[in-house]
Amino acid sequence: MADDKAQRITDALNSLVDRLLPPEQVEDEIDADERHDNAVELAQHILESDVAPPIVADVNHASDLIKKKLLLEHSSPDKAVRFSNLYSRLLTQPVLSQKWAILYLLHKISDSDSLDVESLHSTPGLQHNGSPSASRANSVRPKSASGGQVDGAGSSIDEAFSTPGLPRLPVREPAQSRPRGIHKKPGEDNGSINGNRVNGSHTGQILSSRPAGEDRQQGGQGADENLGAINGDSKEPHTECPDRAEDVPEQEPSARPPETALLRDLPFTLQGLSSTNLAFTSPSTLTLPPTLPVPLISLLHTLAEPSLLYRGLSGHIQSSQGGLIAQSLKAAIGQELRSYLGLVATLEGEIRRALASLDKGEPRNGIGKAGVTLKRCVVWTREATMGLRLMSLMVEESKTRKGGQLISMVHGFSSSHGDPFVGAFAERLLSSVTRPFYDMLRQWIYDGELSDPYHEFFVIEQDAQVNGEVTADPRRVAALSVWQDKYKLDDDMVPSIITQEFAKKVFLIGKSLNFIRYGCGDSAWVEAYSKQASKELRYGDTATLETSIDEAYKTTMARLIHLMDHKFKLFEHLRALKKYILLGQGDFIALLMESLASNLDRPASSQYRHNLTAQLEHAVRGSNAQYESPDTLRRLDARLLELSHGDIGWDLFTLEYKIDAPVDVVITPWATTQYLKIFNFLWRIKRVEFALGSTWRRCMTGARGILASVDDKLSRDWKVARCCMAEMIHFVCQLQYYILFEVIEASWDQLQVAVSKPDCTLDGLIEAHTKYLNSITRKGLLGSARASSTGHREDDFMQQLHRILKLMLAYKDAVDGLYSFSVAEFTRRQEFNAKIETRTAQGKWGVTEKDDDELHSPNPATLASGRRGGRGVDGGTDSPFPAGGAFHGDGEDHMLPALRQRLRELSSDFTSKLNVLLGDLAYQPDVDMRFLGVVMNFNDVYHPVKRKREKHRSEREKKTPKPSGGGGGGGGESDAGATVTAQRGER
Repeated sequence: MADDKAQRITDALNSLVDRLLPPEQVEDEIDADERHDNAVELAQHILESDVAPPIVADVNHASDLIKKKLLLEHSSPDKAVRFSNLYSRLLTQPVLSQKWAILYLLHKISDSDSLDVESLHSTPGLQHNGSPSASRANSVRPKSASGGQVDGAGSSIDEAFSTPGLPRLPVREPAQSRPRGIHKKPGEDNGSINGNRVNGSHTGQILSSRPAGEDRQQGGQGADENLGAINGDSKEPHTECPDRAEDVPEQEPSARPPETALLRDLPFTLQGLSSTNLAFTSPSTLTLPPTLPVPLISLLHTLAEPSLLYRGLSGHIQSSQGGLIAQSLKAAIGQELRSYLGLVATLEGEIRRALASLDKGEPRNGIGKAGVTLKRCVVWTREATMGLRLMSLMVEESKTRKGGQLISMVHGFSSSHGDPFVGAFAERLLSSVTRPFYDMLRQWIYDGELSDPYHEFFVIEQDAQVNGEVTADPRRVAALSVWQDKYKLDDDMVPSIITQEFAKKVFLIGKSLNFIRYGCGDSAWVEAYSKQASKELRYGDTATLETSIDEAYKTTMARLIHLMDHKFKLFEHLRALKKYILLGQGDFIALLMESLASNLDRPASSQYRHNLTAQLEHAVRGSNAQYESPDTLRRLDARLLELSHGDIGWDLFTLEYKIDAPVDVVITPWATTQYLKIFNFLWRIKRVEFALGSTWRRCMTGARGILASVDDKLSRDWKVARCCMAEMIHFVCQLQYYILFEVIEASWDQLQVAVSKPDCTLDGLIEAHTKYLNSITRKGLLGSARASSTGHREDDFMQQLHRILKLMLAYKDAVDGLYSFSVAEFTRRQEFNAKIETRTAQGKWGVTEKDDDELHSPNPATLASGRRGGRGVDGGTDSPFPAGGAFHGDGEDHMLPALRQRLRELSSDFTSKLNVLLGDLAYQPDVDMRFLGVVMNFNDVYHPVKRKREKHRSEREKKTPKPSGGGGGGGGESDAGATVTAQRGER
């Protein structure tokens, strides 16, 4: 085991020497190996030496030396800050007992400029001197620029830190031979310690531009640069230098201020005040006496840090800039500074008592026995220094933060920092820093008012303008300014002491109270609620805060829903919209359509508002709508849409339900547009149903009279027409049933469930109502056009249904033409029978050959000659009537084939388009839409066709209707319109 340990030590030394020993430019391999062996042998003798160093093993002093060296060699203090963190971790390691030795060794090794590399070439270890110290002295003693040994301060420092210690006291130079103060860089104050400005991670570090030992080497001082001098509280000197204790008091006492004078001035320095020996030349500079030894300078460096930090913090808290939370942070820092001043006062009392008990007969006036020294003052102020350092860091970070961000920054030190002292200190500050935040929070959740003059709260109030322009619609301003756009949640300002979900709940509470106060006009309830439920909120009382927020949330939401339901009749308005705009009130819609039918058949230019309003009032009084509340009926109105060329009354008529504030928060202008879109679609379906129903009733009535008289000629035509009309009526009825019951009623039930939840909010109402309308428009075949996978744009269901409904109206007009032809044929036969009876009564033949030819012959010339002969006298016939009456001629005979062709085309077109619609419904993801296709084709009479994407272009290019095609609807409709016009003229 011993051999293994020795081998590990040897390997470690070899690795260390290889890493640290600089290579020579001109050197052969033998010299390099010899130099390497000498260095390893020297390191082994250092480790194996049992001679204890005569200097005091001060860990803090070694740490200060390394820190000063890092600050000197690097312009940025980041290396020094990193070393401070590593040093703190080293102190917490109980395994390492020789912490000072480790730091001192690293310090000496890092000082590569002081290594005498050339001695390794000339001095082979211990060959010229059997003493290890002699070899080490030759190896590590620095040289001057000329190659000789450095005199004065450099020699004293090396001797003090050598293994035997400082063998003698260096000769002190006269005070008059050097300038007052410690020399630093050009342009800086002599003998000053600079407190760097606070920035980020190195706040409050007390930095010197150059280590004191180097300054004294430049100035050539001697006696006061003894880095190995014993501290003030040391009892006895080292045994190797027995005369050192007597030599110290015999030095010139006027050359430096005694430690007692420094202790007397220390309380003033800690308060940021200048004194006789320690003066502040600037807010960040403290001037030290130039004649102090290095140990005292190191202690004063440490004691100067809280002094400079206190000066900076006291100047910061006196400014009045920043918001309320920033001012509260300054107040909390001021409270901590007062505690710091209390510590300084206690320290001052201890110093006074210690100075009063000094014995001038003792060495150094017996200050070591008095109990108060500079080193003990460093220990006593260490915790306060950490607090000042942390507050300086917070001050620097707060320059770019405000409000909730500032709270999050302080809370980050409390919750995320690994040092328990930092966490406890930041937690103590939070109780004061968060006080304005909790005051704003209390006023927001209990009064609905935002008291945030510096924009520090996570709720921000926006202007009454939308996108930089004042909204013209007063209803939109009323709705959006109070509820949707007046307040917004700023996620960046939410402090880390609360969660995002908690912040949203707080935002909703205050916005609801503000809406109740201003939008609903119920400020009395808000004031009463505030007086009853208001509680003081403070940091740390999480349970009370959560309970208060939950209670405020439930109470506010319940009151808001109660007002919207009972005072503003929100749900009553939703039911009225469902009844009259979504055609849920069947008797009212049927009566309204019946009364408006004759008026809406006319062109749109002949429609007048007062006529529509009168018919609407008639429909209300003639149906169960008369039992609605007057407020509901007052809001219901009839109006016309924008007029375009060729429109008729059916195309422009619409119902409107007027909505006022604050109900328009839920029934928004977008929702009103959606209701209008759904009404127009349902109204078109109702119109087709009404038209088909009217034609069907007339045909069924005429089948027992007029149509029965012409069965021999038109029975097959009427059978085909009635079958096709039955298909169309079935289609319209199934479509109406699906939209009114499967879509609207199902969506209404979901809306009722959503608004009846106990935790329903106004935002929940808005969301549920929006989902209700979206469900109707999506499942009710009102969706927008969609793009296919091939890039072409497919026709949506709305356009398909529009074409099918237009085909139905065209087919209805064609059936009306067939009925008119049947009536004309019946009238002609009745007149012919009357003529027979008249002739028979006159004793003539009832039917002559000429009459028979005119009745059965389609020859236009014969009919025309008969008409021409009938205009004058009898012309040789037995008929007393004109030969070609109004119902006698070839016009009717040629109209019947055209009507048959038209009916066949429209029926075929309807079937083909319906097959395409059923094919699209069969592949819909929604089960209700697939069910609609199943209901329409329950007996498989249709053959659904899955459209090919590429086929749309060719279908649009078809211009002439074909019996088997589906693209002739446009031309057929125009022909049907011409036929209907001609028939109306004949009637």
